[in-house]
Amino acid sequence: MTARTGKPKTVDEYFAGLDGPALELAQQLRELAREVVPEASEQLKWGNIAWVHPQGMILFVVSTHAKHANAAFTPSTREAFDAQLEDFETGKGTVKLPYGRPAPVDLLREMMRHRLREYEVDGVTWR
Repeated sequence: MTARTGKPKTVDEYFAGLDGPALELAQQLRELAREVVPEASEQLKWGNIAWVHPQGMILFVVSTHAKHANAAFTPSTREAFDAQLEDFETGKGTVKLPYGRPAPVDLLREMMRHRLREYEVDGVTWR
């Protein structure tokens, strides 16, 4: 199972470098993001997939690793869901999603919606 090979230059190259569970989870997160924020563009940021608001602000980022993927939001978005994330390893703004375990799709959908609202209504930027 390969999470990534080489340094991708485009989002398509990023996906082309994935296989197995890393590809499956990344595709699932991509479909979810397209559902929740269809107006956002997919871009590479720091070598990872980012969904960027039409006004240019990063909404969230997904990175793949050997045994897990990370969904990265603003710390305030991640903190808003602390109670629902008790079963997951989290970082300042991240949620670790182990391969081989069902992704919390409904929770991630709500987090994506929260992040969009947080930016559009509250003006919270990506730092």
